[in-house]
This record gives sequence, C-alpha cells and structure tokens, in this order.
Amino acid sequence: MSSDNGRLKEVGDFLRARRAELSPQIVGLAAGPVTRRVPGLRREEVARLAAISTDYYRRLEQGRIAASGPVLDQLAQVLRLDDDQRAYLFELAGKPAGKPRVTQARAISPQLRRLLDQMPEAAALVLGSGMDILAWNRLAAALITDFARIPEHERNYVRVVFTDPAMRTLYPDWADVARKAVTNLHMDAARHPDDPRLTELVRELSTRDADFRDWWHGQHVTSKGQGTKRFHHPVVGDLTLDWDTLICDTAPDQHVIVLTAEPGTPSHDALRILASWNGEEVPDGDGTLAARQPLP
Repeated sequence: MSSDNGRLKEVGDFLRARRAELSPQIVGLAAGPVTRRVPGLRREEVARLAAISTDYYRRLEQGRIAASGPVLDQLAQVLRLDDDQRAYLFELAGKPAGKPRVTQARAISPQLRRLLDQMPEAAALVLGSGMDILAWNRLAAALITDFARIPEHERNYVRVVFTDPAMRTLYPDWADVARKAVTNLHMDAARHPDDPRLTELVRELSTRDADFRDWWHGQHVTSKGQGTKRFHHPVVGDLTLDWDTLICDTAPDQHVIVLTAEPGTPSHDALRILASWNGEEVPDGDGTLAARQPLP
C-alpha cells in the first residue's frame, strides 16, 4: 500500500470513529422510531449535514478519494471536532490546517436535553452563539416550526425569522420580533467579532432583506432577557406567552429560551392542546395541510 493510500485509509478510519461517537440528538436530528443497528450517525446524515453527497462521503470513509480543505473543514464542524482533532485530521490528509474557525459549544449536555424534555407545558429552545438553534423540545417545534426540517447549517433563529414567510403570520408583531432579533445578534457579533459563521449570516441577510439591512446598520443593541410575545398559531389560534432567558453556567454561549403562559388562561389551554396533539398532519405556512414529520 502506498503512503498516499495509507493516509487516505487513516483519514477514513478517523472520520468513521468520530461519526460513531455522535448521536442524532447531539446534532439536532430526530432519532426516529427504529433502533439503530450501529452506534452513531449514519453516513447519509453526516453527508447531509456537511452539504456533500452520500456517495462522496462514503468514498472518503473507504479511503478511495482525498477531501479538499473546505470539505475537511465542514466535516470537522459536523463531527464536532475540537481544535486538536481538527489539526490531526488535516495532518492526516496532508492539507494545511490554517486557522481553526471560531467555534463555541454547539452540543448541549445530556442534563440540559433532559430539562427540555421534562417541560411538557413550556416551549423551550437552546440558542448558541449567533442565535444558532442548538436544541428544542417537542412543544417549541409545535409552536414555532419543525426545526428538524431545517438543515443544520441553516438552523438559526434570526435566519428563520427573516426567511420563513410563515413567521410573518405566526408573529403578529413580526417587525418588533425581527428587530429584537437583530439587536441580540449585534451583541453576539460584538462578543465574537472573528466568527466567520456570524459574518456570513449578516452578509446573507443584508443581501436578502432590506429591513434586516436597515436595522443592522442602525447599530441598536440589547441582550436576551425576558418579555411577552404574541403568536397567531395556525392550529390553536392566538396566544400571548411570557418568555425568559436562562444562561447555562457551564456553557455561557448557550441560552435557554422558555415560553410559558399563566395557568388558567386561554393561552395556557392552547399550549396544553399543542403539547398533547400528535396528529399526522399540520397546517403549512399557507394554511394548507402538509405531512407532519416526527418531532425530535
């Protein structure tokens, strides 16, 4: 076996080992009802998250082809590699590693995951740096949107607010919600000025949406806190919910957003209906019925 072939095999072995260490829940995928025959993510799941074809990724793991630097960088993110593991992967592949991307903790702890699942009458989601959506509970998906349908690299709260047309109906005060999201994003940008993911998000939304561009250049800032938010839900109608922000002591870039309603109010009754509802169809953004995918 030539040295080049040996390197390719080592790269494939390393990718396969790291893939086996991850679960669907860690990367925000629905686990599904079928028990997995082998631990970890499937090849097709890694490929989808990395925005490459399954066949291309399969050949990488089999040591049949070499990956480019950008593909290695994307795989390092998907597989949650730390800086040492990323450097090792690039060294194995014989590629210059360059400067690691600025990364904050994107995997939530099992305890936090359990906390989300054990709040049956509260909608809760975890936002990371740049307001990336890291995790959510069943009620948050039923209330806002099925986040599992959004590719992980696009799973960002600000992007969803500005690019999903259904959000403008879901939030009767959409302009206030969107402006607040921009001011929060400004705070994150100040904390992480070298984060290329955040820079790219601002560039993308500035190009796509005039409101975002105007509000971003307005330079208004605020931090996540608490308040009240109105919803016009396609299934249960109008709700007014209180929201609070909880900061994770062990992961300060992660914030838990919790939405609740006063017991005995119509909004509380509506949340309970959503929490117990397991129908096979849900109204789509345009009011039509769309096939429901299993919520995480």
